[in-house]
Order: sequence, then structure tokens, then C-alpha cells
Amino acid sequence: MTLDQFAERAEALRTEIRKTIHGQDGVIDQLLVAVFARGHVLLEGPPGTAKTLLARSFASALSLDFGRVQFTPDLMPGDVLGANLFDFSSNSFRLVKGPVFTDILLADEINRAPPKTQAALLQAMNERTVTIDGTDHVLGGHFHVIATQNPIEQQGTYPLPEAQNDRFMFKLLLDFPGRDDELEILRRHALQPLDFNARTADVEKVISAADVEAAHALVDGIRLDEKILAYIVDLIRATRTDGDVREGASTRAADTLAAAVRASAALAGRDYAIPDDVQALFLPTLRHRILLGPTAEIEGRTPDDVLSAILSRIEVPR
Repeated sequence: MTLDQFAERAEALRTEIRKTIHGQDGVIDQLLVAVFARGHVLLEGPPGTAKTLLARSFASALSLDFGRVQFTPDLMPGDVLGANLFDFSSNSFRLVKGPVFTDILLADEINRAPPKTQAALLQAMNERTVTIDGTDHVLGGHFHVIATQNPIEQQGTYPLPEAQNDRFMFKLLLDFPGRDDELEILRRHALQPLDFNARTADVEKVISAADVEAAHALVDGIRLDEKILAYIVDLIRATRTDGDVREGASTRAADTLAAAVRASAALAGRDYAIPDDVQALFLPTLRHRILLGPTAEIEGRTPDDVLSAILSRIEVPR
């Protein structure tokens, strides 16, 4: 697969996903970057903004297996990873795999689960391996977590710890669509059966698992110019000295941003990155990795406000 062919396949992917998801083109593009950069994504938005449908549509178009876990306060780690159960017919223990053994895992309302269960995903997300009763089980190179959380409800939720937030490549914000987009969504659904599965029935598989591996190899071959690397480092270091930021981003954040930039360049059919790639991905990569200082919180500023100010004052390489 060449870069031009990859860019064409990516456009075909966008077309298929837009059959079910309307008015969220920016989120679709960023989710594509995360998938081909082997990153996990945290989707945040109010209920009813098609977060589940978005994840399912991606899995369908990418020819990947899809799994879903509804996180609840009583969910245990074994409910996610699986467990060794005794099989009386064979007089031995048998591994019953949990929903984590899939390609794309939707962790729905992840902030409803207690920290112990949230932490069960840490090893899987970081190493694509889970350990059950002392034995390691490999999940495979296509494993991605798309987690959702509702920013409105606070009762019965457990905020994600910083260590787990840092495992997500992007935090993407979904909001309600505009009036015209919402009307178009209703027009489409009015022509479909009243069945949730009908929403993704028209999504065709446009990329095979082998194509995904070839795309990963293309992204691996992208090399970043020294000026782009310096630009990324300057942006990350600026978060550590900004007066509105209590805790800045880590070196892992810089490395994650660089990986996302490589995937973004490949999706555009380029074997090189440009500053626009960095600027487009800076907010989704960093908004969940910084902690605001008290002054910014009192003034009602958001992480995006502070990060945008940093982005505007750091010199762009030529």
C-alpha cells in the first residue's frame, strides 16, 4: 500500500462512517488518527450524541471485531478481563475470556466503575496484554479502547486517575449537533427500521485487517523533521511553566503527540509532517493531561482555553 492509496482508503472510511454519523467530521478525523497511531480514545459528551454508534461504525468499516462493556459501580475486574473457571467435564480450569479480548472495545461510561476496575484496563491499554492468574495473554495489534464518559452526571461516578487519563491518546469532545445536522439525522432515521442494528447495516467494510497492518507500517515509516520535534517539545514544556497550569504534560504526552502527528501526515498522503498537523492535534492530545491552577478554575477557563493560549504564543517553525 502506498501513501496515496492509504489516503484514498481513509477517505472511503470517512464516507462509510458518515452514513451513520452526521455533523461530527472533526471527531471522525481524529478517531482515524488514533486508530492508525495505535492510540486509545476517550469520548466525552452528553447522552444521546452517538458515542456508541460511532465506535460500532468504526469497527464495521475497519473489518474489526467489536466488543462493549457497560461500566457500572458493581463491575469487577474479572468481568472485563475474564477468569479461569473449573470445568468439571475435563477436571481442569478453563479460561473464560472477558470482553477485553476483541479488536475495538467500547468501555461505555468508564467513569461509573470503581478505580479497581478502571485499573484493570491499564495493562491492556499500555501493553496490549492482560495477566490472569499469573499468565499473560496477548490481545493483538488491533486492540483499541474507545471509552466514553458523561460530563454532566457526578453522582455515582469515579473520576479517572491521572495515570489512566495518560493512557488515552486523545480526549475528544462531542456536543449536540446544529439544527440542520440534527434535522438531517432525523430524516435518515425516518427511512430506517426502528432497530438500533439498522443504523450500521449500510456500513460496508472498506479496509481489511491486512490493510490496517499495512497502514501501520506506513505510519511507522514516517519520520519527523527536527523542527517539528522541537516545536512539539516547546509546546509541551510551555504547559509546565504556564501560570494557569498546576501540573503540566509529561514526556509521554510529547511522544504521544509526535506519534499522532505521524499518523496525521500519512492519512493526508504525505511522508512528512507540517506544523498544521501539530496544531490540529495539540488540544485533543493535551486537554486531559494538564491540571488547571486555582486562578484559571475560578475564572471559569477550560483546558482548551489555556492550551489555545499556549499554542498562540509559541513560535511556529518555518
